[in-house]
Formats: sequence, C-alpha cells, structure tokens
Amino acid sequence: MKIDKRAADMEKHALRFATTAHGAQLRKYDGQPYIVHPVAVAEIVRSVPHTPEMIAAALLHDTVEDTDVTLLDIKESFGATVATLVAWLTDVSTPFHGNRAARKALDRAHTALAPPAAKTIKLADLIDNSRSIGSADPHFWTVYREEKRLLLPLLMEGDATLWAMASELVA
Repeated sequence: MKIDKRAADMEKHALRFATTAHGAQLRKYDGQPYIVHPVAVAEIVRSVPHTPEMIAAALLHDTVEDTDVTLLDIKESFGATVATLVAWLTDVSTPFHGNRAARKALDRAHTALAPPAAKTIKLADLIDNSRSIGSADPHFWTVYREEKRLLLPLLMEGDATLWAMASELVA
C-alpha cells in the first residue's frame, strides 16, 4: 500500500497547528485536553471516504471559533481548500445576533449551504460531541440534542454512514 507523503505531512502539520492553537484549553465535559476532540473528529472522518484536506479541516475545525487563529492563517498554512472547509465549519453567529436559538438558526442556515465534504466533517463533529455531552451533561444534552435534530436534515449531503450514526445518537 502506497502512503501519500503529501497527505501524511499535511495531517501532521494540521495536528501540530491545532495542538498549538488550542494550547492548554480543556474540554468542558470531561476535562481532557481540547485537542482530543479534533483528533476524534478526524478519526471519524477517516472511517469514511475522505480527502487529506478533509482530515486537516477536521483537525482544524474549531481553531477559528475557539482560538486566535484566523481563516487567513489557515489558508496560508494549508491552502484554500482546507481554509474553505474550516470556514464552512465555523459558526457565523456572534452574541450580537441574539439569544442561543437565534444564533443556532443563523449557523444552521450557513451550514445548509456547505459542500458535502464540510457536511461530512460536521457530522463527525456532531457524533463526537453527542457522545461527550450525552454522557457528561444530561441537562445540556436535552438542549444540544434538539439543536442537532434541527441540523441533521441539512447534513444529508454528507456521508450517509455518518448521517445514520448521528441520527441514531440524537434520536
């Protein structure tokens, strides 16, 4: 089996970049280093048909939202394809846009327009977050699950296996 050196290098670079960007951040629900989540998302994406850019974007998917990293930083380090995927995976709402329900509606409208590759990564993110939140925070799980039930119909262009898995998790 031939290993694609470019893909392996991109993945290693994305992992280092995301690890540095997230620094000492911890996961809210289990206290683990934050990087555990992007790695889990990348592994879920790896389980279905994917590209090297999708794996890199999975590793980087929260960097713009949760760190000082910009989309320009992503583009300069990983190219336009990865930056575009990360842009589709980054919430567009801000506190200025209203309460949580209003912000999530705006983010869903953004996600609805995303390409299938971004929707596949979003499904992997939803799967990993559902597993963590569902077991660690039953109160918030009810809110999160309802938000994801509203999101799922918009992700049908993503990978069918991941869509079925996500659908089962939020059922």
